[in-house]
Amino acid sequence: MGETYVIATVQGPAGVREVRLLVDSGAIYSLLPLDVWRGIGLEARRTQVFDLADGTEFERAVSECYMEIPQGGTTTPVILGESGDAALLGLVTLEELGLALHPLSRTLRKRLMRL
Repeated sequence: MGETYVIATVQGPAGVREVRLLVDSGAIYSLLPLDVWRGIGLEARRTQVFDLADGTEFERAVSECYMEIPQGGTTTPVILGESGDAALLGLVTLEELGLALHPLSRTLRKRLMRL
């Protein structure tokens, strides 16, 4: 399987930044690197415990921002990354945009939204 990346514009109270995100349909929330979320002025709203595929648990702060990719924009929760964390586009953001990651072509496609 290949990797899929998108260029996103993220906006917070202190500004706008462009960031390259790995599309990770296995991640629940999107994650912004430390320099990005600090640069746009995000602040923690709460903390959340997450787990990795190997079962390791860790706690991270969560906020929200406006995120725009070529297929559209939305306000979305984001994990406030720490040093060394990778930038990710997660499932919640994909669903908010009405998108799904096609498993064979590794492209983002519109999905049927159910009530």
